[in-house]
Amino acid sequence: MSGSTGIVRLLFAIQLVTMGAMEMSGPFWPLRLRELSTSETVFGVASTGTYVAPMLGIALTGSLWGRMGDRYGHKLMMVRALAGLALTQLGLALAGEAWVIVLLRFVQGACAGFSAPAQAYGVGLVAAERRGRLFAFLQVSTNVGSLGGAVLGGVILDHASFFWINAAASVLCAACGLAVLALLPTGTAAPRTARAEAAPAAAWRKPVIASLLLAHGGLIASRLMPQMPFALYVRTTFGVENWVVGLCYGLMAGGFIASAALWARIFEGLPRPRALAGIAAVALACAATVLAAGTTAHVAVFAASYGLWGVFLGATTPVLTGLISREAAAHRQGHILGVVQSTTQAASMAGVALGGLVTETAGASAVFPIVSVMYLVSCGLLLRVRRS
Repeated sequence: MSGSTGIVRLLFAIQLVTMGAMEMSGPFWPLRLRELSTSETVFGVASTGTYVAPMLGIALTGSLWGRMGDRYGHKLMMVRALAGLALTQLGLALAGEAWVIVLLRFVQGACAGFSAPAQAYGVGLVAAERRGRLFAFLQVSTNVGSLGGAVLGGVILDHASFFWINAAASVLCAACGLAVLALLPTGTAAPRTARAEAAPAAAWRKPVIASLLLAHGGLIASRLMPQMPFALYVRTTFGVENWVVGLCYGLMAGGFIASAALWARIFEGLPRPRALAGIAAVALACAATVLAAGTTAHVAVFAASYGLWGVFLGATTPVLTGLISREAAAHRQGHILGVVQSTTQAASMAGVALGGLVTETAGASAVFPIVSVMYLVSCGLLLRVRRS
């Protein structure tokens, strides 16, 4: 067990560095695209495409890479993903046109996708009832890496050109790939039955898994809806400075980081009906918290609500991912976790797009009540799956 624990901690560190490397450029792409764009139209389309393109790439290829991992090994898929990230980050460092950046970001998403093979690799190291804790642990590394990477990217940009952000990220991803290659054991594949070989694409079609994926997507879309209008809403509603906007935004990730491991232990070992009832109750709490955030006139209440929302989020997607993993066969973990990753990206795009549409048609303040309603719908779906 101690050896497995050490390997999981190494996965945590590699994922943290990888996500930090990718998020070094995340907040600053509009600055770079502003320099390269020939018109406001090009700037607007390219800015949106730079963030949506990698999501689309992952959504289209997540299941494929997952099946490849089941067949050839998840360690190989991690190395492939990190090599793809290193090469595309190097290309982005050298790119001098807005559309080339958008294209490279799509290729980056399509060729990379590190999280799913890392999760599938980790599944082979822990007992089935502890998978929720594993996924929470790895998602915490993602959040910590994202926060740290954004800060480090800002420091680099204050002292050097944008080129060095992507060049440094390329080096970090290459180093992580070498670490996976040298430090992680190859592992063993789960035995495959003749029936499994004959039905390679059926894992997510199991009714329970399909319903859980739908609920998972609904929760992700709900979380992402306020992302686009967030800064505008906070500044216009409360009249605060930019650092307060950033603090409010970061409190969600902070709440997730603080709570995810605790929630995983609470849900660990629970039978599916009880676990789903618990997640449904958390979704109900999210609905109330989001409504409070969207109706308050006090920035302190808004910030506290956002932090509390992050705390509740720690009990949603990691626990649901664990349940989905437990419903799939051992030899199909790469496939099903690839499908989860594709679902996450598709739901993220839908949430961001819906948030933008609501903002344009009804104003930023209308986003929060709609998010609350979406959480209520997810709560009902989870309770329905519980009875199936």
